[in-house]
Amino acid sequence: MKILKKAITLNVGLVLMGSAVFAQSLNDAKKAIDAEQYQKASSMLKSLVSSKASDGDNYYNLGLVYLKTGYIDSARAVFNKGLTADPKNNLNLIGLGEADLLSNDPTSAKTNFDKAVALASKDYKTYLYIGRAYLAQDKPSDDVSKPDFTNALANITKADELDSKDKDAEVFLAQGDAYALQKKNSEALGPYMRVNDVDPNNRRAKTQIGKMYKESRAFPEGEKELQDVIAADPNYGPAYRELGELYLQWSSFGVDKEKAAKAIENYKKYMDLTDKSLESQLRYMQFLYYAKDFQTLEQVASTIQVPANDSKSGVVARLKGWAAYENKNYPQALTYMTEFFAKEKDKSKILGNDYLYLGKAQLKAGQDSLAVGNIIEAAKLDSTNAEALAEAGKSLYDAKKFAKSAEVYELASKYNPNGKGSLYNYLYIGINRFMESYTLKREKKPMNLQGLVQGDSALSHLSKVTPDLAQSYLFRARINDYIDQIQNPTAPKGLMIPFYEKYITLVKPEEQASAKNNLIESYRLLGSWYADKDKVKAIDYLNKCLALDPTDSYATTKLKELTGAVAKPKGK
Repeated sequence: MKILKKAITLNVGLVLMGSAVFAQSLNDAKKAIDAEQYQKASSMLKSLVSSKASDGDNYYNLGLVYLKTGYIDSARAVFNKGLTADPKNNLNLIGLGEADLLSNDPTSAKTNFDKAVALASKDYKTYLYIGRAYLAQDKPSDDVSKPDFTNALANITKADELDSKDKDAEVFLAQGDAYALQKKNSEALGPYMRVNDVDPNNRRAKTQIGKMYKESRAFPEGEKELQDVIAADPNYGPAYRELGELYLQWSSFGVDKEKAAKAIENYKKYMDLTDKSLESQLRYMQFLYYAKDFQTLEQVASTIQVPANDSKSGVVARLKGWAAYENKNYPQALTYMTEFFAKEKDKSKILGNDYLYLGKAQLKAGQDSLAVGNIIEAAKLDSTNAEALAEAGKSLYDAKKFAKSAEVYELASKYNPNGKGSLYNYLYIGINRFMESYTLKREKKPMNLQGLVQGDSALSHLSKVTPDLAQSYLFRARINDYIDQIQNPTAPKGLMIPFYEKYITLVKPEEQASAKNNLIESYRLLGSWYADKDKVKAIDYLNKCLALDPTDSYATTKLKELTGAVAKPKGK
């Protein structure tokens, strides 16, 4: 009998030891889920389901992994198997309800939640998990599913009431999440701090506190919280993700290069510690874009494999296009952006930058009209993109397409009337309209009077805003000279004269050398105009012309006519 008793005792010990191993394994799987190590968690839970097939908790947690990784149908199958294996365990009903919510079927979800409550209405975990199911609808990449905060908080509050001894940190964690997801950080802070009181080893609550500091732009405080988590557990991936996000925002999205580098470093560490999900890889690519590491971005984007029918394939094409353009790989950028627009049928998901990079790539390919149209669309969505219209105008100017360039600068001034570089848009409207008619005249074609008037109007506006800008008066003089030639061919009115006179007064002594040719032009034309109207003025202007260019034949000849002697440069 003694031997039998010993054997029984040993067997009981083995059972208890085995139960502890399985419990520990399930706990490890939950920790892996929290650390976003879903492949690891899935492997552990599949093993548990196989070795302990009657425990509904294992099925429930495996189903959650599938939900978190986007496999709703697989999750349903696992939850249903869990119900069959352990019909008295209500967790799989809650899992089915969460799957219903993710499928945008709240009616079916409530039916499953009600069944779960009927099985265990006194168990606080029932309400806790239902509350978390409502919160789990927070999917940034999903335009359909949204958290139901009312039902989430109602169930979490019920769980808190039933957990009267406040023994479960998960209740407080869920409360904090419910407020944090609503950006109610003040309300979320208390529950998160209670988590650490109940469970000092909980990493997620402290990570969330660091995230909230970041959202409040309290970057040093958030940095400290997140680094404390990493010091306590260097393998907790979500802390690195939030630290990366913090540094990215702290860097003003790439302005501070040092912090931008830290952002990339920490986000890459997060991916190395987790499953490198498609979502995390896409976000990493965004980090590289903001940090202006376009070479790495193009390399990373080219390695990501996305099924053609997956909506995220368009996002990859987008980032490939952006990176290729920034790397001056213009033909490839055009290919990628064309591919992106072919994939993305929902115009509401097209960003200003998408039109911008497509337009800029088209501009490089000489597709001027298409390019300008897309850059206009970019400016409509984001006024800061209007600066790209000025870039397009400059490219057209360099290509000597003056009329088209003027039109683009006019659009730039329309969409960016007061922003960076906006004043130069008006200047280049005038310059382009002058150059357009200059070219037409040289080719013995009629000048564009309407274009000249538009150019004069733009420069007039510029002179009112910046009255000391000499160039605006120089080009107004040239434009008005042409207008005079068109409107008064036999009896010019000297429309250009006041602008030339204003121009020469605005050229500073230190600018004389660089403005020499323009000043010669001004003095010569002023001398010519006043030759039969004000002889003293004419002689003065012509002498100033010769002071800059003693070989100027016109000034020399005209002065001889006016003075009856050989003209000498002033001061000679």
